[in-house]
Amino acid sequence: MINLIWACMAIIGIVFAMVNGKMEEVNKAIFESAGDAVTLSIGLISILVFWLGIMKVAESAGILEGLSKLFRPIIVRLFPDIPRDHPAIGYIVSNITANMFGLGNAATPIGIKAMEQMKQLSGTDTASRSMITFLALNTSGLTLVPTTVIAIRMQYNSVSPTEIVGTTILATCISTISAILIDRFFYYKSTWRN
Repeated sequence: MINLIWACMAIIGIVFAMVNGKMEEVNKAIFESAGDAVTLSIGLISILVFWLGIMKVAESAGILEGLSKLFRPIIVRLFPDIPRDHPAIGYIVSNITANMFGLGNAATPIGIKAMEQMKQLSGTDTASRSMITFLALNTSGLTLVPTTVIAIRMQYNSVSPTEIVGTTILATCISTISAILIDRFFYYKSTWRN
């Protein structure tokens, strides 16, 4: 569906440019944007590779295991449907940890694995309570180090690319708490009806 929306937007824009005689400007913008996209991608890839390396070092040093132990009691309370020793808990903790370090791209495959494990656990194609809670948490994304945004700000020569860290922590704390509260509200509301 998203691809269809983007395709329609591009087609409408090109047709509009043709009708108004601005096709030369569209061509110029396409080539400039393509160059900017490549430059930005290379910059983001280097930052992402750096932080993935840091995550690997943290994993080898046992820091991720320590974070897993630290967050496990909270995760077990948030996901009471999942047994304590189930692999889904490990994937959920890893996903949340990756999101905390602003590694959304690295967190995605881990999140997919967590969803697959929860689907196997529920045994149905319908989203379980744990899957909904995980999706709410993943979407709100508690972030301590907004790596991708810092990389973009560095790419465009920001004077102080890291000045957004404090506001990011505040905003994502509020969004995460809100996501948990809303998730619980709708869960308990649905159980009261039944």
